[in-house]
Amino acid sequence: MSPVEAFDRIAPGLRRWPDVEAHDLVAADASDRLILAETGPVRGDTVVIGDRYGALTLSLLAADPDLRLRVHQDALTGERALAANAELLGVDLVGRVAWHALDADLARGAHLVVAQLPRGLDALAEVADVVADAAAPDVRVVAGGRVKHMTPSMNEVLARRFRTVRASRGVGKSRVLHAADPIPGAGAPWPRSERHDDIGLTLCAHGAAFAGTSLDIGTRFLLGFLEDMPHAESVIDLGCGTGAIAAAYACARPGTRVIATDRSSAAVASACATMSANGVEDRVRVVRDDGLASQPDGSADLVLLNPPFHSGAAVTAAIAPRLFADAARVLRPGGELWTVWNGHLRYRPQLERIVGPTRQIGRDRTFTVTASRRS
Repeated sequence: MSPVEAFDRIAPGLRRWPDVEAHDLVAADASDRLILAETGPVRGDTVVIGDRYGALTLSLLAADPDLRLRVHQDALTGERALAANAELLGVDLVGRVAWHALDADLARGAHLVVAQLPRGLDALAEVADVVADAAAPDVRVVAGGRVKHMTPSMNEVLARRFRTVRASRGVGKSRVLHAADPIPGAGAPWPRSERHDDIGLTLCAHGAAFAGTSLDIGTRFLLGFLEDMPHAESVIDLGCGTGAIAAAYACARPGTRVIATDRSSAAVASACATMSANGVEDRVRVVRDDGLASQPDGSADLVLLNPPFHSGAAVTAAIAPRLFADAARVLRPGGELWTVWNGHLRYRPQLERIVGPTRQIGRDRTFTVTASRRS
């Protein structure tokens, strides 16, 4: 059975759980199938990068019962979805799949790298750097995506680290980029960093971290109310990204301890570097988690949140309510959730229902900041 035949058999049964599920959100698409169709012979050490919910990994395993893979998925929910889908399909991952961070151990000696293209050029650049520096000299990179999310600049990013880069013909609104002949040692080290004197912070970012080393405008608006936030002993920065909110709160209140949590491995690694760069690594603990799943009920006095509205490439309003519910569970009675959100999303009724009485702290033409008290 070929990887494509395996994909055609298993793809209809794949789920996104524990990620957001909805009728218009899919666990596999034509780009997964095209990547597998263009992979060619699967021999030697093989690496899978960016597999969203297991379509690539499970198809390759089904096609070759003796195959073993090293896998990197940025989102913790992606790792858990792959494992859950394997269980549904009766595929034993023990001894066959080893998850890795995006580092040299992932790519060391690899002859084949199969990947879903990230949307961001910095994310692709870090993948290219890791593979070019650690993989075998004869490594082949087969990376694809939906055409609407691809740009010619992706070819240019790969060409900085690979002498041979070519694009396949588009099929099913998808396309694959092939790269070979790596150029070792040509990349700048990750994470990158940038000083922001206006907020008194240095932000560090790996390639896949949201907003990179810049400060996104929603977070900047929320931090404008830093002095108005209550002083709390137990604080959580939920969906911390590069850690700007956690670092700013810790710097402003030297006696407090903060937990910063994100499902993204790039965000967690970035936030750890941000805490070190700002001298608060001893007071901010960074955790990779699915929301606040690992945090006990009633354990926090204050949760700070700039909720995302993307699940991968899909725009969805289903993420924020899940995070509101996490905050409500973890807050002690009387604790507060401070949230910044785009005004057109109209989250206030949900905050009132899920968390408790909600008051507006500030508003401009784009964003609203609210504080919701746990009932």
